[in-house]
Parts: sequence; C-alpha cells; structure tokens
Amino acid sequence: MIDFNLTDEQKLIRDTAREFAKTHLAPGVIERDDKAIFPADQLKVMADLGFMGMMIPEKWGGSGIDTCSYVIALEEIAAVDASTAVIMSVNNSLVCQLLYDWGTDEQKKKYLIPLAKGENLGAYSLSEPQSGSDASNMRTYAERIGDHYVLNGTKNWVTNGQSSDVIIVFCLTAKGIGDKGISALIVEKGIKGLSIGKKENKLGIRGSDTCEIYLKDCQIPITNLIAEEGQGFKVALKALSGGRIGIASQALGIARAALNASVSYANDRHQFGRAIGEFGAIKNKIANMATEIDAARLLIWKAARLKDLGMPYIKEASMAKLYASGVAMRASTECVQIHGGYGYMQEYGVERLMRDAKITQIYEGTSEIQQLVIAKELLKNG
Repeated sequence: MIDFNLTDEQKLIRDTAREFAKTHLAPGVIERDDKAIFPADQLKVMADLGFMGMMIPEKWGGSGIDTCSYVIALEEIAAVDASTAVIMSVNNSLVCQLLYDWGTDEQKKKYLIPLAKGENLGAYSLSEPQSGSDASNMRTYAERIGDHYVLNGTKNWVTNGQSSDVIIVFCLTAKGIGDKGISALIVEKGIKGLSIGKKENKLGIRGSDTCEIYLKDCQIPITNLIAEEGQGFKVALKALSGGRIGIASQALGIARAALNASVSYANDRHQFGRAIGEFGAIKNKIANMATEIDAARLLIWKAARLKDLGMPYIKEASMAKLYASGVAMRASTECVQIHGGYGYMQEYGVERLMRDAKITQIYEGTSEIQQLVIAKELLKNG
C-alpha cells in the first residue's frame, strides 16, 4: 500500500521552504524578473537552511535528506520564484549530485563540500552553439599534455554561468569516436583563458543568469577529470536524469502558483452580478488545472522515490518532466486567461508564470527528447 502522507521531517522541510519563499523571495520578485537581478542575498539564506546540497550526505557538506524531501522543497521555492528554483536545482542535481556520484574523495573535499554547503555555486556546461538536443555533437576539446589538459572551445546556455565558482565542463578528449570520446572536467572560475559572456536577455527565469563561456588554452589539472576519459557522456546523462526530476518540480511549483492565483481571482472578480468562479467555463478550467497538478506531483514523487530506492528511474524522470512541464504551460496560460486583461499586466505577476513555464519544456531535454527517452526505455525493456 502506498503511503501519501508526509513524514514529520518532510512537513518541516516543506514549511521551512514555504516560509522562506514567502519572507525572502516574494518581496521584490517582480523587480528581480523585470531587471534580471540575480538573487544573491536570497541564496545565502538558502545555504544557511541547507537547501543547496540537500541530497548530499552530511560528511560531504550536505543535508543528507532524500530526493522526495528535495522535490517538496523545490516545489515551494518554484511556486514563488522559478528563477531561484532553477539555480537551486542545478546546484543540487547537476553539480553536487554529479560530484557525489562520480568524484574522487579529493574532488569531494575540494569542490563538493563548499558547493553542498552553499559557500560556492556550481554550473553545468554541456551544450554548444552547434548542438542542443544532439548533445554529443560537441567541438570543445581538451588535449592532454603532461599533467594538464589544455581546454579550448565555446559552451552556451550555461545556467549560473556568471555567478558560479565551479563549472562542470563536458568536452572531447578523443576525436572521431563520437560520444565515447567525451569526458568531464572540473573548471574553476578565474583560471587563465576562461572568459564569461554577457548575461542572456531571456523570456523567462530572468533572475537566473545564463551565458556563454569561452575557453582558450585553459590548463586544467588531470586531477580535475571526473570518472575516466571517455565516460563523460555517461556522467552527463545520469546527471540529467536526476536533474529532470528537479525541473519537473520547478514546473509543478509554477503550475500550483497559477492554480492558486486563478482560484483567488475567480472568487474575488465579479462580472454580470456574480463571482466569475460561479461560471461553468471558469470552473472547468480550475478543475482541469487541479487534476493535472495532482497527477504531475504523483509522477514526480514516483521518480524521486525510485531514485531514493536505487532503482531505475530514467523513464519515470522523463515522464515527470514531460508531463509537469506541459501542465505548467497549460495552467499558466489558463491563469492569464482567467485574469483577462489584468493577466497581461506585469503587476499581477501571472504573466511571469507563463513566461517562466515555457523553459521547463526546453532545458535539460526538450519535451520531444523526453518522448524519445520514454519510448527507448519501453522498447528496450520489452
């Protein structure tokens, strides 16, 4: 029998995240979005709360809690500020978890502990200008010379790129053998030859910074190689599977915020002598939103639970992201529709939900890629 009740610890994590979001994220969220302001002060508080390395054992600087608790907290953050949620998701899922799964003890001591504590911030760099969904089509190349790699190339769509202290960079260490030539390197900010591009002017999640990075003859110690040469693509895909649970949770938070705003407005707004929530068309929209949000949450919790149990979860993570991102788009669009002209105005905050929702269908694997992953897993397993 499945128990849907939260543990006392999970309730505490949920309530702590909710209170933090209300107190520290809600004030100024529209201004941060409008002016593309990175939430540096808010991240310091999140670090103090243990939200930047939630699934990492305390030995390595983390909070030592399960994935289910992590997605509960992330939903609360995303329901108020999706930009802060994606910063949290990348640091937790794509950087800290990757280093915990694949890093050496020396790498964990030097990099993971400060990242999990939130003293440093991490970024994950896979995409390049000529590649997107075809992530293995990369040109960035690291040539091994003595005890260093000499790294050259350009990476784009790097979330946390400007504000990070450490970047996980995927590159070729052998040419002509496809994804078997891809490796992963830890690149510290400030090294000679690393340049950071301008902050991209995005449609949504504008509070998070996204940029290109340029690597010209960067000397990376061989001790900064993650796993072994040629294992980089395997490392990247495993990290993305866990990351997709986080992005699904981000989408869920956006959708829930849209539902809450819709219910509140439907009760308060009167037309033709009664609240618009009494009209069947509005009731149908709200009912569909609520049903889809609950379904998305169950998919996310299932994927998170499988991950915690050490069971295969690739298919379930892709299902959760595919469905939750679609729910976020539908719910946020309906929210704007319910608000009518007011929904189109920045001051009401719901147009931001629609803009923020769209990226959840694109990054860490587009919806079309999630469909391919799901089908591949089903066909592979008969």
